[in-house]
Amino acid sequence: MKQIITAALLLAGTATFAQEWNLDKAHSNLNFAIVHLGINDITGNFGSVTAKVVSSKEDFTDATVELSADVNSINTGNEQRNNHLKSPDFFDAAKYGTLTFKSTSFKKVSGKNYKVTGDLTLHGITKPVTLDVVYNGTITNPQSQKPTAGFKVTGSIKRTDFGIAPSFPAAALSDEVKLTANAEVIKG
Repeated sequence: MKQIITAALLLAGTATFAQEWNLDKAHSNLNFAIVHLGINDITGNFGSVTAKVVSSKEDFTDATVELSADVNSINTGNEQRNNHLKSPDFFDAAKYGTLTFKSTSFKKVSGKNYKVTGDLTLHGITKPVTLDVVYNGTITNPQSQKPTAGFKVTGSIKRTDFGIAPSFPAAALSDEVKLTANAEVIKG
C-alpha cells in the first residue's frame, strides 16, 4: 500500500497542469491594414480585445488560444471611416458585433516560429485561418512579479471570404487584409 501511495505522489508531482494566460490589454493590440486604390495602406485596430492562452508547456507547444474583439471598437483614426466600417456596407457591427478566433492547433515550426490555426468568425461567417506566430519569450514582469509572455502574430485574410464589402472592387479596396497582433499575456 505504501508503494502505491508513493507512486501516486510521484506521478502527481510530475504531472503538468494547464495554466491560463490572460491578455495584458495595456500592452497588446490587434491591427489590420488594407490597400486603398492600389497605392496606400489604410490601417486600423480594434480597441476592445480580450484573449486567453491555455498551455501546460513552457514553450506553448500545446497552447490553445481564444480571442474576442468588439467590432464597434474599430478605429482607423478617422471617425467618418470608422462609422462607415461599422455600417452594413462593411462589418455590420449592429448585427455582427463580435469577432472571435478559437485555435485548433498551435505548432512550433522552428526556433521561436509557430503556426496557429483556428476558426475565425467575422461578419457571421466562420472560416479556418492559419497565422504566423513569433514567440518573443517569457519573463517575470518587474512590476507585477508575474510571468509574462510576448507574441507577434501576422497573416492575412480575404475580406470577401467573410462577406465584407463584396460590392467594393479590388481596384478600390484590396481583397487581402493584413493582420498583425502584438500580445503580452500574463500567467494566472
